This record gives sequence, C-alpha cells and structure tokens, in this order.
Amino acid sequence: MPNLEKVIIIGSGPAGFTAALYASRASLNPVLFSGTEPGGQLTTTTDVENFPGFPEGIQGPELMQKFRKQAERFGTKIIDKAVDKVDFTSAPFKAWSGTDEYQAKSVIIATGASAVWLGLDNEQKLRGKGVSSCATCDGFFFKDKDVVLVGGGDVAMEDAIFLTKFVKGIKVVHRREELRASKIMQERAKKNPKIEFIWNTEVIDVIGENSVEGVKVKNNKTNQESEIACKGLFIAIGHKPNTEVFRGQVDLDEKGYLVCAQNTATSVKGVFGAGDVHDHVYRQAVTAAGTGCAAAIEVERYLEDQE
Repeated sequence: MPNLEKVIIIGSGPAGFTAALYASRASLNPVLFSGTEPGGQLTTTTDVENFPGFPEGIQGPELMQKFRKQAERFGTKIIDKAVDKVDFTSAPFKAWSGTDEYQAKSVIIATGASAVWLGLDNEQKLRGKGVSSCATCDGFFFKDKDVVLVGGGDVAMEDAIFLTKFVKGIKVVHRREELRASKIMQERAKKNPKIEFIWNTEVIDVIGENSVEGVKVKNNKTNQESEIACKGLFIAIGHKPNTEVFRGQVDLDEKGYLVCAQNTATSVKGVFGAGDVHDHVYRQAVTAAGTGCAAAIEVERYLEDQE
C-alpha cells in the first residue's frame, strides 16, 4: 500500500517549485514530480532579466536550480519522474509513474504549457540563441536589430507590436494570404511602420551556427526559396498545455487548459492548478511562481478544512 501524502505536486517549473516551497514551509511534506522537462521552459532560456531579485540577470537553468535547491532545503521530496496516469474520481487521489502508485489528500497540477515549434533542426539548436517563443521575455535583447516573426493570430500580432518597441524592423512571415487575428489587431499591426508582412510563405530553415543570422523561406505558391537576414526568430503559432494525462479527470477548456473557476481550484475539490497549465494570458515565470504560492496556500486551507 503506497504512503498517503498530504500533497503531490506534478510539475517542476516556477509554479511547481514555488508551490513546493510554500507547502514545505507549511509542514505539508510535499512530493514533487519533476516531469519530462525538469525546470520547465526556463531550462531552454539563456538570459533571464525580468525575474525580480537578479539585477544583473541570470541564466534560465541556473535560476531553476536555485528554485529546486530552495524547495529541497525546506524538505520537498523530489522524484525525477513523470506522472503518466492519475485518478481523481475519489479521495485519496492517485498518481502513477510507470507501475509505481502514489496517493495524496490533495494535488497541485503545475505541468505548464509547451510552445508549438516549426519542427526545424536548427530551430531547436538555436533556441535561446536568437530563436524564441516569448516576445515579452526576450524582446529587449534585440534592440535595434532586425527580426522575423512567424504567426498570424492575435498573439502573433500582439508580439509583433510589442517587439517594435525594441527592434529596428520586423518581418511577419505568414503561410496564408490573410491573418487569423481579429480585425483590430490586424489594423494595429498593419499601421505600424516597423512591421512588414510576407504572405504565403513559410520558414524552412534557420541560418546560423552559434546564433541566428537569418532564415530561409519558401513561397508556398511559387515554391521560390529566398533568405532573410535577421538576428532573431520569434515563433508565435501557439502553445499547448501539458494536460493530456488529466483529460477526463478535471475540466479543461477548448484549448486544453485547466479550468480554474476560483483562485487555483479546479473542478475537483482538492485538486489545484498553478502556472501556465491554466494561464494562457501572461505566461511569465513570475506570474507562474505567484500562482504556485496561491495553490499551496489553497491546499493548506483545504487540508485544514478536511481535518
């Protein structure tokens, strides 16, 4: 019979580790599963300059190591495995990693969301070296430089407009003849003198060895290939929440994000959500950490009520 834990935390980004820190300090002895991508998206980020407390900036992997050490210092038990099955139909809640079963009185889901990428080899090689999926995180690093952005939805237009605060110019590459973004966002982007649109075109390669030097594109109507010189490539074609394992166990919205009706509470009493797994608006490390704190406090109150 597996031990009955007070709280299991699934996920190890800023939300998961912050939840673990607060739960540990509340003497809840949390068990945290680090998952398939320990540390979350920040482990693939180089310079982080917008997380409070680091005036000189910090490398993403180093920041997540500090998160982990702080959680461990106060007694968090970290299991470096992924949860591949859960049962939230009744308490105690159950989670499995392979054949190993774990049980808990409460659960915090902090599995985050993953950016949707183009699937190019050099794109992955140059992530954090000019290739980014977060304009608000990395835009500052491209001051007075030319960049390319791929996407055609509202988020893509918001990112493009945001980037014009820093960059010299931005070329928006879109595979169709018209944008999917709302009319108002289209108008704002098209009126901006720094933004140029390249229609019916797809990025087929990223040029550069140690940093982005340009992109190779292909017109999908003429099949003509060409190169665009740039120092940055921003991918804005969407994010996918890491919630497949929870489908059918808690309510998800049409895009797969956790539905948290009040604070961090999910549709199942005793199960809470934190970070990008339910936040598809801000998607920042600091906001994820904030919801991790909130989820741990909600768990503490929930367990007190149960007792």
